[in-house]
Amino acid sequence: MDTIERIARRNRLRAEEVIRDSRLAEIWRSVGAEVRQVGSLRSGLLMKHRDIDFHIYSSPLRLEESFAAMAQLAADPAVGRIECRNLLATDEACVEWHATYRDRDGDEWQLDMIHIVRGSRYDGYFERVADRIAAALTPVTRRAILQLKYDTPDDVKIAGIEYYVAVLRDGVRTYDAFAEWRRTHPLTGIVEWMP
Repeated sequence: MDTIERIARRNRLRAEEVIRDSRLAEIWRSVGAEVRQVGSLRSGLLMKHRDIDFHIYSSPLRLEESFAAMAQLAADPAVGRIECRNLLATDEACVEWHATYRDRDGDEWQLDMIHIVRGSRYDGYFERVADRIAAALTPVTRRAILQLKYDTPDDVKIAGIEYYVAVLRDGVRTYDAFAEWRRTHPLTGIVEWMP
């Protein structure tokens, strides 16, 4: 197994450990919410950016329950910063939570928990995106995405969807070509694309 594959495998296993140790899913279920994994972990494309994404559904979505779940998570000494954005009055119909979590090795992970009103516009959408991306991967495109993620400088923030569109739709294979692709395809909001 080469370096890229070893890093991807190791980080997937570590992410699963963080999910278990943080009790994230059971905390959200304790307030009656449904928890679904999305993003690079779901699609099998987690690389070196330690980011775990969940969409969490409630009907109705009560702010006090959302805050109660986060209070439980915040009680864990491994949790650092927590941020909240109330987007309930937008098309996104959600409360966006971001938390940092320090794993057993002392590395920091970002937990992105988007608490969404069940039945709203994006209910299930990003789960389908992740599944379609995973289904569209070939060994060549999977490797290209992981390599691009590996080659991305640690201080550069890039949304996972940018890699997937560039590689799967537009055939990008090198970091230089990807940097140029990003220059001509700036991210301006939610990307509604799936293969």
